[in-house]
Amino acid sequence: MKKNIVRLFLFSLTLSIILSACAGATPAPATQAAEGGPFRVAVVMPSTINDAAFSQSIYEGLLSVQKEMGGASKMEIAYSENMFNVPDAAAAIRDYATKGYDLVIAHGSQYGTSLQQIAPDFPTTSFAWGTSLETFQKDGINNVFAYQAEAQEGGYVLGALAALMSKSGILGVSGPVEAGDAKLYVDGFRAGALATKPDLEVNVTYTGSFSDVSLMAAAAETHLAAGADMLTGSSQSVVGAISIAKDKNAFWFGTQWDQTALAPNAVVASQVYDWTGVIKDMISSRQAGVLGNKSYTLTFKNGGLVIKYNDAVQVPAEAKAAADAAIQGIKDGTIVPLP
Repeated sequence: MKKNIVRLFLFSLTLSIILSACAGATPAPATQAAEGGPFRVAVVMPSTINDAAFSQSIYEGLLSVQKEMGGASKMEIAYSENMFNVPDAAAAIRDYATKGYDLVIAHGSQYGTSLQQIAPDFPTTSFAWGTSLETFQKDGINNVFAYQAEAQEGGYVLGALAALMSKSGILGVSGPVEAGDAKLYVDGFRAGALATKPDLEVNVTYTGSFSDVSLMAAAAETHLAAGADMLTGSSQSVVGAISIAKDKNAFWFGTQWDQTALAPNAVVASQVYDWTGVIKDMISSRQAGVLGNKSYTLTFKNGGLVIKYNDAVQVPAEAKAAADAAIQGIKDGTIVPLP
């Protein structure tokens, strides 16, 4: 009888150990960064960190904030590049949240629906996305920040500049998809050009893709064939169009990041996004217990938008003065790029 009891005890103990081991194989819910550890930020982006456009703008902003905070020991940055496939991006967003990152940034207007579905599953994680002003608060979601570049402002200024520099009187504009900051920029550029010279011809093409470089190059070719001598466009795919401008001796006006290095003799000026202030406020808000429900904008007035000129390209004094006047008018409200 005693032997049976001992055997039963040993069997129960063994079974308990086995079940405990199996239970240990199930991942526990991730917790946020330990108190005193680095603030952990992850960003999912549609292209590369050196695309001279949308993705580089957010990455450079993160690096700037990291340096200001005291380096990698104070702020950890992780990133996923080339997430042009939305399901892949959604998987990466969820993975970073599962790993306990404090702030997960979905840098692309195409990621909004995914974020709306993922954020409720991680109520202690802060998320952010752009370009948009939608935080999903109306859906009961309280941990999403949103940010948008008022790209129409720089678009208006560069449109005025291009209008005054054009000799053919024809401008070519190429966009990816009619959404987010890309559409704002395209509409603003057209408005600025026509406000400066109403008799101009401004041709606009949308490729339907944020990432297809060949489609953007083809759009630029079409604009040049139609007589355009000034080109512009938005999205990470503009490298295709810029290469055409460079080869065909046309001028290019950039947005999102300084694109001078891509074509030093073709790029006249670029609208540059500075996300530093936005990132800093999201971090400080989270540290203060505010996990989301705030939206941000980049403007000329708050310093989030800047026009950078290429010193290698001579801009007529009249055109530069008109651009400066447009910037001031936008700042003081006397000019509204898209009423």
